[in-house]
Amino acid sequence: MTREKRDRINTFLRYLILILVGTVMVYPLIWMVGASFKTNAEIFSSIGFIPKSPTVEGYVRGFKGYEGMTLLFFMWNTYRFVLPKVAVTVFSAVFTAYGFARFQFIGKKFSFAVLLSTLFLPQVVLNVPQYILFNQIGWLDSYLPLIIPSLFAGDTYFVYMLIQFLRGIPKELEEAAKIDGCNVIQTLWYVIVPMLKPSIVSCALFQFMWASNDFMGPLIYVNTVAKYPVSIFLRMSMDADVGFEWNRVLAMSLIAIIPSLAVFFIAQNSFVDGIAAGGVKG
Repeated sequence: MTREKRDRINTFLRYLILILVGTVMVYPLIWMVGASFKTNAEIFSSIGFIPKSPTVEGYVRGFKGYEGMTLLFFMWNTYRFVLPKVAVTVFSAVFTAYGFARFQFIGKKFSFAVLLSTLFLPQVVLNVPQYILFNQIGWLDSYLPLIIPSLFAGDTYFVYMLIQFLRGIPKELEEAAKIDGCNVIQTLWYVIVPMLKPSIVSCALFQFMWASNDFMGPLIYVNTVAKYPVSIFLRMSMDADVGFEWNRVLAMSLIAIIPSLAVFFIAQNSFVDGIAAGGVKG
């Protein structure tokens, strides 16, 4: 067997394995799309994704909502806190990472150790003290408990991610900017941020998806139905019926994830570049 033939066989096997694994991973989403057009009886009668008798009943009932509040209303509630949370996360993470990566100050090593230690704390440990704190300052039944911690670099994973990327950026670029008359903020904005763009996009995309799918945070801090995000609305709609209308639940779930999928595919190239760069730098 020639080397060229052996390489072709190896390439074919690699792509075959990738296609099989990709199909297995994507099939649940494909089935979800097909099942949203099935009747409840057909959903449990077959694992095929093509409906025998297509119906849009699930979408029609899904858009009816709850007491005049439609699915789009709850999706708007979701992005009322998701978009500000993403913005403040990027802002605070960039400033904090830049400070740790480029400046020397008293207690830097200790502060960095504390920062890393927070990564090992499960969120369930923080729920009770955070709830007491936000209750005392009157922030309950609002989106502030979901947004403000991110303003103070509470999402330490993104800070650590940007620090690792910053360590791979030559300091000579900042020295050249200083010679040209740039101060610290100008250097950060005109030199560092453009080079951090792939990692910033990765941080924003991760936060967007995580915040959009957050269930426990809004459940703990938001008490008014009119302020519920779509994640709680989906669970609430499942509790509203004696027998679950699964085609309706799947239809609403599919519509709810469309913005996240759209954002992911739009930012896919920068996201991959950011992950790759974060993995080899540092």
